Amino acid sequence: MSKQNGAVLIDIQELTKSYVMGREVVTVLKQVSLQVKQGDFVAIVGPSGSGKSTLMNVIGCLDSPSEGSYRLDGIEVKGQSDNKLAEIRNRKIGFIFQGFHLLPRLTAFENVELPLIYSGLSAKERKGRTIKALAQVGLEDRINHRPSELSGGQQQRVAIARALATHPPILLADEPTGALDTRTGQEVLKLIEQLNREGHTIVLITHDMDVAKRASRTVIMRDGVLSEQRSDSNEADARLPNGVQERLIEQA
Repeated sequence: MSKQNGAVLIDIQELTKSYVMGREVVTVLKQVSLQVKQGDFVAIVGPSGSGKSTLMNVIGCLDSPSEGSYRLDGIEVKGQSDNKLAEIRNRKIGFIFQGFHLLPRLTAFENVELPLIYSGLSAKERKGRTIKALAQVGLEDRINHRPSELSGGQQQRVAIARALATHPPILLADEPTGALDTRTGQEVLKLIEQLNREGHTIVLITHDMDVAKRASRTVIMRDGVLSEQRSDSNEADARLPNGVQERLIEQA
């Protein structure tokens, strides 16, 4: 992959997301605007209840906006049917979850191959993509191991390989180190950084500012509002909105 053209993959403009709860309408996202270009590594960070998980669901086409616009790789998401959202999601997003979401009875190879079966690829192409993806994450010697035979870090690498195998333009990582010990979490973050250097576009959801600092851009969510965005993640905590740093620390 290449970062040269800098095409906008995620284009969110004045997005609002509301839910009807009984007789009340609860607005979770409030006129959010965000652009992510090809090759970016963006962290969306905020405490529990800030709206970052809802934003992740919208970015991942697991939910659609109530108001405003969201174009994913040029496709307007708002108003699409559930079936169309599933199609867009499967082609455009590779998901990396905190809990790995591996099927316990399947080998590493079979877990990575599974989404490719749904894509209708031939057995030969599925095998080639699966082996290549597992090699990218350093697990070519573990392809026949089941999740119970792998460490937590290895399971997360299988999950990353599964996300890579479909060749999506965006990798969406939801708290990818949340279920790992510190050392293993650092190894997974190094792998994600390496994938970004290779040209993969990464959107990472986290409550942990130390994790967010690994990204090249950091977006702060607070009370449903996109409250801070900066390109220099090394000038971090002193420039956060009042109270955000303390709330992040409490959630860590």
